[in-house]
Amino acid sequence: MKRFSPVLFSLPVALLILGLSEPNPNRVSLRAPTIQKHRGVSWVGGHQPVVQNDFEPLVRNHVNWIVQTPFGWQRSYDSPTIKMATSGNVYWGETDLGIETTTRLAKGRGIRTLLKPHIWLHRSSNGKWRGEIEMSSAEEWQQWFANYRKFILHYARLAEKLGIEALSIGTELRTTAVQREQDWRNLIAEVRKIYHGKLTYSANWYLEFEEVRFWDALDFIGVQAYFPLSDKENPGVAELISGWQSHKTAIKKVSTAFSKPVIFTEIGYKSRSDTAIRPWEWPNRSSTPATAAELQTQANCYEAFFKTFWNQEWCAGAYFWKWFPKLSERKSGNPGRDFTPQNKPAERVMARWFATTSD
Repeated sequence: MKRFSPVLFSLPVALLILGLSEPNPNRVSLRAPTIQKHRGVSWVGGHQPVVQNDFEPLVRNHVNWIVQTPFGWQRSYDSPTIKMATSGNVYWGETDLGIETTTRLAKGRGIRTLLKPHIWLHRSSNGKWRGEIEMSSAEEWQQWFANYRKFILHYARLAEKLGIEALSIGTELRTTAVQREQDWRNLIAEVRKIYHGKLTYSANWYLEFEEVRFWDALDFIGVQAYFPLSDKENPGVAELISGWQSHKTAIKKVSTAFSKPVIFTEIGYKSRSDTAIRPWEWPNRSSTPATAAELQTQANCYEAFFKTFWNQEWCAGAYFWKWFPKLSERKSGNPGRDFTPQNKPAERVMARWFATTSD
């Protein structure tokens, strides 16, 4: 693991380190010269087209970035085939048209986008998840990366076309990222040729963010931050802050080793009493509304995160999971127990902290 050492750089490299891009006369410049702290939410691309008014709650909450998430579909963890879904029978917000419209309307309200393409495994993967994607031969690995390259380069071109400000080249693909480092470096180099915004990779909180070795080739370290913080239900803020300390040390160590800022590309908490014990678990669908204590626990988790990280120089921002542009379009489950902070005490905590950070 190499540390940064001062050397002389050419102009393009110097611009990259300073957070700038070389001018390109063939594209429209829609980005600020530097990236400010990401005050973000994970935007849900739903069935219905969005309109300008859907962004007003974000403005009121001082949100300046959203994550948009298109999907690629893989039938099994050991299958090299990846099916793209850029139009047709997928959620409107995840199509190319949906991404384009959402990006344009967000820009109209001063909100930037991190585009985070995501592999979704079908249920036939025998309990495996995307972090365990693994091929059985060198030939199949070549096929998988050829298909994944097609997937990511499509969204890199779309991001360049739309002036999207940041792109995640992968999400929680631990086995591929750790075992196939050079393949990822080759892919990053290809993406750099066609896309001129900021790049990250969204590593899982469990082991992966510490194991990735290609952080030096990216602009910031991305962490999907569902760290366990307590072994008790309904913990207070002080206990949660204490629960963050060992994780904070590990995250800072990686940031220091690679001289890169950290962005929490995804973090969130359910409105449940046990949310700090297993933050990564989806809530059971229930018609029972969240109690006041459960809503407060979610808010406490938000408060503890901000008190732990928000004023750290190496923390460049966070995206909270998740934000529904049209909350009423949800057909199942109880929003009161879901991850969203909308219309809950957690929303007020987020807005208060976001308001302390200027662009």
